[in-house]
Amino acid sequence: MIERIRQYVFAWRYRRAVRKAKELAGLFGMRYYVISLNGKLKVVPKQTIKELVRRKRFRKGVTVDDIEKKALFVTR
Repeated sequence: MIERIRQYVFAWRYRRAVRKAKELAGLFGMRYYVISLNGKLKVVPKQTIKELVRRKRFRKGVTVDDIEKKALFVTR
């Protein structure tokens, strides 16, 4: 029962994040990712991910392609 409620909450948050990503992509013409970060769903532009990889924010060897493959949703 509790697991089912968690699934519904995750599905609601996921749909809301996808909607936000699509809206922002339409407005700004950029590619957006929906990723799970620290247990929460985040909508992040690819441009920001590139900058964080360049600044060594992720562990050594992680590329933008790796993050894109693990993203839950990618616009366009």
